[in-house]
Amino acid sequence: MKHAGPGALDRLAPLLVKLRHNAALREKSRGCFYLGGRSFLHFHEHGDEIYADLKEGSDFTRLPAGTAAQQRQVLLRAAAVLGDGKRRPRR
Repeated sequence: MKHAGPGALDRLAPLLVKLRHNAALREKSRGCFYLGGRSFLHFHEHGDEIYADLKEGSDFTRLPAGTAAQQRQVLLRAAAVLGDGKRRPRR
């Protein structure tokens, strides 16, 4: 399964915008988010399907991310790992 290309990332644009609002995350390249210098969340595509790899504990969990409902689940799972979300806003 290959990393998500520009077209797949375009389909994820609303999700990416929401992830960028979290000051704890750093987007090193489009769609590849790091937390504390370590890979935290990135995306893959396989045909028309898009998946998120989210670091939960010591392993990545692969989650479907092609639909709005699936993207909401990715955000909820990421928020659970990141904590209560009461982090300072980006400047």
